[in-house]
Amino acid sequence: MSFEDLFFSRQSNWEKLMGEAMTALREALPEGAYAGGDASTLPPLPEGPVLPPRAMTNDAVMAEFKAIVGQSVAVWHPYVSAHLHCPVLVPALAAELAISALNQSMDSFDQAPSATLVELKLADWLCRTVGMPSSAAATFTSGGTQSNYMGLLLARDAFSLRHWGHSTREKGLHPDFGKLRILCSKHAHFSIAKSAIQLGLAESSVVPVDTDSAWRIDPAALDREVVRLKAEGLIPFAIAATAGTTDFGSIDPLQPIAAIAEAHGLWLHVDAAYGGALLMSEKYRSRLAGLERADSVTIDFHKAFFQPVSCSAMVLRDRACFAQINIAADYLNPEDRQDEGFPDLVNWSLQTTRRFDALKLWMSFRMVGAERFAAMIDSLVEKAVWLAETLAADPRFEPLHRPEFGCVVFRYLGDDADWLNDALPKYMFRRGEAVIGHTRIDGRPCLKLTLINPLTGEDDLIALLDKIDGAARVLLADRG
Repeated sequence: MSFEDLFFSRQSNWEKLMGEAMTALREALPEGAYAGGDASTLPPLPEGPVLPPRAMTNDAVMAEFKAIVGQSVAVWHPYVSAHLHCPVLVPALAAELAISALNQSMDSFDQAPSATLVELKLADWLCRTVGMPSSAAATFTSGGTQSNYMGLLLARDAFSLRHWGHSTREKGLHPDFGKLRILCSKHAHFSIAKSAIQLGLAESSVVPVDTDSAWRIDPAALDREVVRLKAEGLIPFAIAATAGTTDFGSIDPLQPIAAIAEAHGLWLHVDAAYGGALLMSEKYRSRLAGLERADSVTIDFHKAFFQPVSCSAMVLRDRACFAQINIAADYLNPEDRQDEGFPDLVNWSLQTTRRFDALKLWMSFRMVGAERFAAMIDSLVEKAVWLAETLAADPRFEPLHRPEFGCVVFRYLGDDADWLNDALPKYMFRRGEAVIGHTRIDGRPCLKLTLINPLTGEDDLIALLDKIDGAARVLLADRG
């Protein structure tokens, strides 16, 4: 193969290899949820050097490719429901080819001119859809963890300027920095604590707040914690609410939380990485009432917007706060370029080189439309409620909540229930029967089904429950 054919261009014969790869992908796709096995039992990778001295034949490479594909988890399969790990829309998949082939880098306008305009238009749509004022802006990120970190970083620096008149950017951390505290639900995502650590705060700077019977933050308990912290000489500066917890899909009551944040002068960050998809639903978007009052919001498109990883965004109420993280480099984004009509998105990002992920969302929106998007989101909500009711009527199972979105946490009942609920997900994964979720609630092992596939039907779920029951019976029999 010539150099010319090795690189994507108008002249190269790239369609041939792409066609071979697509054929191999189609042939190798798993038929079930997963072929089975763990790290010690999966088929070994080929021996020999990773980088051979001479190129292998296309047939040999495609054979290896097919073996890897065949051992993948089939995210589109109705028995794959462990995580917020979605099947992908075909328009987004088509966009992925263009994203990689064009290789636009989203840091400066001269590396991604049309891509920059597409991202800015989608960012403006997102700000308006959340309900933000004209001062708002949004930036695409690698995922919810980065978006949460970015929101809390900007919260820290904005608070430092407002409360102490102290620029973290210019002077570093304030002497009282160790007194800063972040409040969040006991069921908030672990990235809130991880962000605090990366910001130089101890894990103890994150104050977990009690939740109600629906696993949502209790506003009265939140207000008491803020008052207590201040009385102890500590400095609460941010509340991190959650719209769609990882386990239960619970949505914190955003209106009263926003009122508490405003009353105490705290930054409100809302992790809506999962639940933000409810914005697409006319029937259920009211569950996010109060989101528009946040200072920053996380939205993941690679969850219930059905986009390939990665595709996420962070919405900021006041774009002026981006100045705290912006550095102008003469070779990339000099300060005068914006005024000359060259918007450089690196000014709003923690990343420099960044993919044109907005294209897959753009193509998905244009080829699916608002009505079908809403119908898909509605189906996830309603299927989860149906499943919880089905579990409640089945003596084999115990649902632990009424779902607000697509997560259903439950337990298998009977003898050795704790042992079984711990063993079932691992046993079924190793056998390739299903990929189901596991978690612990109040110290008890629980099962979880995350309904993030609009194609999963009620018959599929009934069959999956029977599979879980069958696996439990085998495990009990083997245990003796």
